[in-house]
Amino acid sequence: MHVLALALLWSGAAALLLSAAALAVLPTAYGRLHALAPATSLGLPLVCLGLAVDAGAGRAAVKLLFIGALTAVSGPVITVVIGRTMIRTGGRAPDATGTDEGDPPA
Repeated sequence: MHVLALALLWSGAAALLLSAAALAVLPTAYGRLHALAPATSLGLPLVCLGLAVDAGAGRAAVKLLFIGALTAVSGPVITVVIGRTMIRTGGRAPDATGTDEGDPPA
């Protein structure tokens, strides 16, 4: 079981490192957004699964599996929400008041 845990940990770490490298290289915001998807849907869940396998049966393993599953499910959803917000705002960040710069105040 220890070898399986190490394989899962190394696979998850490799996915995280490749996502970080792609994040540093890609020039556009949409490209960087796509680079983060494997980190949240593959990298962290693999790391959590490897840690759960290494921890054995028990509460710690259940907690790690829950964290990994929550990240695997919520990561793509958050990526879609950020992408839609970028499309809606034209890639501009909202100002400090929470409204877009081009919108008139309410």
